[in-house]
Amino acid sequence: MDTLPPSLENPLESPLKRTIKNTIKQAQKEKLELPFSIYTSIHEQNLLNVPIAKPLLIVVFNGEKVLGKQGELLCRADSFIFLADSPAINMRNIPIEKEYFALLIEFDLQDYRGLPINSPYNNHYCIGATTALLEQCLQQFVESALWAPKKIASLRKREILELLCHMGHEEILTMLGNSQVSQRLHALFNQQGFHELALESICEQLAMSESTLRRKLKLEGTSVQEIKDQAKLGLGLHLLQTTQYSISAIAEQCGYQSPSRFSERFKQCFGLTPSELRKTKMEG
Repeated sequence: MDTLPPSLENPLESPLKRTIKNTIKQAQKEKLELPFSIYTSIHEQNLLNVPIAKPLLIVVFNGEKVLGKQGELLCRADSFIFLADSPAINMRNIPIEKEYFALLIEFDLQDYRGLPINSPYNNHYCIGATTALLEQCLQQFVESALWAPKKIASLRKREILELLCHMGHEEILTMLGNSQVSQRLHALFNQQGFHELALESICEQLAMSESTLRRKLKLEGTSVQEIKDQAKLGLGLHLLQTTQYSISAIAEQCGYQSPSRFSERFKQCFGLTPSELRKTKMEG
């Protein structure tokens, strides 16, 4: 199991980390559209087949995150893991001292602009320590979410990428991946909904013919329907983790005609029902 050496573990919460968490809570109270997500739980979450649509930075503040079918990767508190896009990965979120708390930041193509993107696509993850320098950068990023337009958020994301490279993690520059058509299609479904987005409209917005779209998706090992299903369930998982919306409201937002159908498909994919996931976030 890949993990950090004991010398990098820090069981004490730093003042800066407390400041970051307080800033995050302030941003959440103001109900802003945030360029990051927060996943928390007070009971262990065991999730199968979690889709990673874009390169993703996960910074664990409390608890532990275990990834892989056999638990090959361990990300402890005060460490981070950077993941390449993936159709499915198993995850366990484990609270320690009553809480699991992690900051998640997705990266788009525009966030990589100006950086020397490397190839070929060899690395699927990068794991390291959340240093004081990285904490400072994350604090500035979180603070800017209170006032900055989206363009500024992208520049701040690029700063995070540059800092990670400066820290010796240049392999993140190989993680933009080869699944860029899949990523664009995934984003279209999330932005425009799942009910009315016809294939003709998809091809028009992606500026390619239907045959070209199918051919490129086949090379990426997927299809329009698979990406649509992945996007619907991925959004459902995200909303369950980050909002207090009812399960029926989430099912409707994800394009399901009934909460029972949503719950059935959710369990088939992730290994537990939406209600069971919600219980991990509540006192027993």
